Amino acid sequence: MPTGGESGPVPVTTGASVRQSSETWESLFRAQVGVMRRIRQDPVFRELPIGEYDVLFNLSRCPTGWTRLNELNQHLLISQPSLSRMVDRLEAKKLLQKRPAVADHRGVELALTDEGRALQRQIGSTHVHRIQEVLAPMLSPAEMDQLKALTDRINAHLDD
Repeated sequence: MPTGGESGPVPVTTGASVRQSSETWESLFRAQVGVMRRIRQDPVFRELPIGEYDVLFNLSRCPTGWTRLNELNQHLLISQPSLSRMVDRLEAKKLLQKRPAVADHRGVELALTDEGRALQRQIGSTHVHRIQEVLAPMLSPAEMDQLKALTDRINAHLDD
């Protein structure tokens, strides 16, 4: 295998390895789409769309309770303008609050309101049970551990 100097080995790409990567990506993507389609059908998402719930969920994971809008956007699959509009809707519903960024006052920071935290917990409890209902018939606990380990490894490399 050729080396890439400072950055480590450079993988040799062959038609077979490119095809394998493409097929692996396609399988992962289709599995995620299929699971999401089933989860989206959960009646709990009639109260709050899954995209808005995702914002509340990510805000619930902030250690200080507050995060910058641009940092939140790194965890979501929507554009910055779409997120800004969604944040405005969630603020109007009194589920989150905004303030100027403490460090520099140029950005915007977000946090859950008490109502937002309560709704996130309520929906989250139902949501995790629905995820279990969807995945448990398909994967054993050992397979779920293996899948989590593989996706954690992918995420760790993407974060580098």
